[in-house]
Amino acid sequence: MSGVIVGFGVIASIVAVGYILGRLDVLGRNGREVLSRLSFYVATPALLFDILSTADLSVLVSAPLLVSALSMLVVAALFVAVGLLRRWGVARTTMGALCASYVNAGNLGIPISAYVLGDASLVAPVLLFQLLVLGPIGLTVLDVNRSEPGGRTGPLRILTTPLRNPVVIGCLAGVAVAASGWSPPEPFMEPFELVGSISVPAVLLAFGISLHGSPLPFRGPEKAAVGLAVLLKCLVQPAAAWAVGVFAFGLSGAELFAVVVLAALPTAQNMYTYSLRYGAAETMTREIVLLSTLLTLPVLVGIAFLLG
Repeated sequence: MSGVIVGFGVIASIVAVGYILGRLDVLGRNGREVLSRLSFYVATPALLFDILSTADLSVLVSAPLLVSALSMLVVAALFVAVGLLRRWGVARTTMGALCASYVNAGNLGIPISAYVLGDASLVAPVLLFQLLVLGPIGLTVLDVNRSEPGGRTGPLRILTTPLRNPVVIGCLAGVAVAASGWSPPEPFMEPFELVGSISVPAVLLAFGISLHGSPLPFRGPEKAAVGLAVLLKCLVQPAAAWAVGVFAFGLSGAELFAVVVLAALPTAQNMYTYSLRYGAAETMTREIVLLSTLLTLPVLVGIAFLLG
C-alpha cells in the first residue's frame, strides 16, 4: 500500500502548489488556461507519441484488457443513458461519461501497479485502450458537437475530425511507429520526452489553480451529475470489472485482483484539461476528479480486504 500513498502524495503536492499559485495570482488571470492549452496542444500529444511509439500493441487482445474495456464501456453507457433521460446535453453527458470511465492510468496507475500489484506493466493495456479508443471517441464527439450549433455537421467533417485533434494525432503517430517496428533513435525522441514531461505537472497545476475560490463539491446545480459519475467511477466500475472478469472470462486470483484494482483508480486529471479546452462542464469535471481521487484510497483498501 506504500505505492498508493506515494502516488497520492505526489499528486496532492503538485495540486497544492497550483492552489498556492492561484491564491497568490502568480500566473495572472489566464494562468490556468495557458497551462491547460500547453498541455492539450503540445505536451500531451508529445507524451502520448513517446509512450505509444514503443508500446507492445499485442496487449490489446488480452483477456484483462477486454475486462477493463467492458467495465469502462458499461459505466460510460450508464452515464449516457441517464444524461439522455435528464437532458443534460451532449457536452456535459460526454464529459460525465469520460469522467465516470477514464481511469488515472498514468501518474497513479503506474505506481499502484508497481507497488500494489507487483508489476508496472499491468496498467499498459488499460492505458493503451484509453489512449487509442475511449479518449479519441470522446474527443471526437466533443469536437463534432462544438463545430456547429446543435452539433450537426457533414459526414466528411465527422470522419476527419480525429485528424484535427492534437491528442488523437499524437496517439495515431505513436501507434504507426510501434506497428512499423521502427525504433526511433534517441536524439529524435529526446524532444518528445522533454516536452511530454510537462504534461502531467501542467494539468495538476491548472487543476490546483482552479480550486482557489471554488465552492465546495455538491453545492452547485450539477451535483446530480457529479454524484452519479463518482458513484459509477468508484464503485460500479470495479464491481463491473469483477463481474465481467469472473463470469465472462473466468478470471481469479492475481489477474482478477489486478483488473478490479485498476478499475477502481480515480478519474484522470487530464479530463479537466479536456473540459477547459471544449468549455464543457468545467465545474462538474473538477468536482468529479477531486472527489473520485479522495475516495479511491478507502475503495482500494476495501478491495484489498475482499480480494487480496
